[in-house]
Amino acid sequence: MLSWLSSNQNEMPCRGNVSTEQLLVGMGELKISFSAGNYRIMTIFVSLHELINTDYVMGTEGIQDKYVNPYTDFGFKLLFGTAMNKELLISFLNALLLGEETVKDVTYLNTEHLGTREYDRRAVFDVYCENEKGEKFLVEMQRGEQQFFKDRSVYYATFPIREQGKRGPWDYELKAVYVIGILNFSFDETDNEYFHHEVKLVDLHTHRVFYDKLTFIYLEMPKFSKREDELETMFDKWLFVIRNLSSLMERPRALRNRVFDRLFEAAEIAKFNRKELGEYWESLKNFRDWYSVMKTQLNKGREEGREEERIKNVRKLKELGVSSDIIAQATGLSEEEIKTL
Repeated sequence: MLSWLSSNQNEMPCRGNVSTEQLLVGMGELKISFSAGNYRIMTIFVSLHELINTDYVMGTEGIQDKYVNPYTDFGFKLLFGTAMNKELLISFLNALLLGEETVKDVTYLNTEHLGTREYDRRAVFDVYCENEKGEKFLVEMQRGEQQFFKDRSVYYATFPIREQGKRGPWDYELKAVYVIGILNFSFDETDNEYFHHEVKLVDLHTHRVFYDKLTFIYLEMPKFSKREDELETMFDKWLFVIRNLSSLMERPRALRNRVFDRLFEAAEIAKFNRKELGEYWESLKNFRDWYSVMKTQLNKGREEGREEERIKNVRKLKELGVSSDIIAQATGLSEEEIKTL
């Protein structure tokens, strides 16, 4: 408890108290009580932002993380879709390609035809760029599973292919195209360890790559479970950052080099200006709303599945001649409900 006493000749002495229990790191308030003698006169709440942050944006109290969430539209674009942070994109692409290709520089291309409004799509195609060889890279952060997400990837791949067409005489030579999907879900439940998928056109008879200029790379992020002390390669470190950045409160020792110096500097929310803070809050709110809806639907589906299974079991027990009172004890259904099934 912090206290002070103030008075003048014309007013009753007034003591102010600051309750330290009300001090919340980052987004808290000061609770200040004014009292005279044994009587409390007034209690006021003062936002810490109004005291220490002139760029405070109303409504951003819900941001309590230290670093930006890369699964949000704003966060992903900030880290990988801006020219000032293209060093991060280059490092990520080189780590992802595992030495098969080396990217020395990238030029950001127009993404307008891919759609830019966050509510227009679940998948956010934030990055469309080319390297110094003219090879094209599409990078998508896909937050939730779609029934035809593979079809969507193939459809998006047609844009950089089609744009390479030339007027006049042309021999149809194309530059390589890479479609990269960072997935916040798992689509292959048969193997919990296999999360890095690299897909090319293959001759089914020879099992050799038929065309090596079209590559689809999918990363099932929920399957990546390495801890900080298990990170060995740059690929490991990048996946760890993407998976855990918003939950980190301090810089991991394994992520101390020039590239990650830049990443953590760019990702620190406390350094955002008023405009950036407002935009991030809107993007984070959209992400949280979407996550809440998806979780509700998932739980609803599970509950419906359990109910269907219970009904199925009741019918099997009835077929076996089990009495209704025994079934009721086993399933929790009333005998009247059992009779209707």
